[in-house]
Amino acid sequence: MSDVNEILKAAQARARERGLPYEGALLPAEAHAVLQHHAGAKLVDVRSRAELDFVGRVPGSVEIEWKTYPGMMPNAKFVDQLKAQVPADAVVMFLCRSGGRSHETAVAATQAGYRDAYNVLEGFEGDRDASGRRNTVSGWRARGLPWSQS
Repeated sequence: MSDVNEILKAAQARARERGLPYEGALLPAEAHAVLQHHAGAKLVDVRSRAELDFVGRVPGSVEIEWKTYPGMMPNAKFVDQLKAQVPADAVVMFLCRSGGRSHETAVAATQAGYRDAYNVLEGFEGDRDASGRRNTVSGWRARGLPWSQS
């Protein structure tokens, strides 16, 4: 657990350095380690159903859309769905495609009373490479972390 505490401290320092309004910002491998070694920690994947179905999933994650496909309309029930599936005192980490929506959900969770809300930087697919493709230079998949595809 001490390694996990060090990871969380580093993520908290990263958030402070960047002026983020939530507890911390984790790299994908750090989020995976927290998920594996911190009892009660939850990874919430906030990508759309289409992304989950066609791009891939993280086994064991809680899946709550932040925006729905098509049209990427906001999910007005997001916070209610989060509260129904994740205790407010949990270490909760948010994951999206590349880190933008997960930032927004970490903010929303913090505003809803989640003290230990973390954004997973890089997201599931990461940044685009020189050819404009994702999943090659950063992100959960490119880092070789567990995932599955339908």
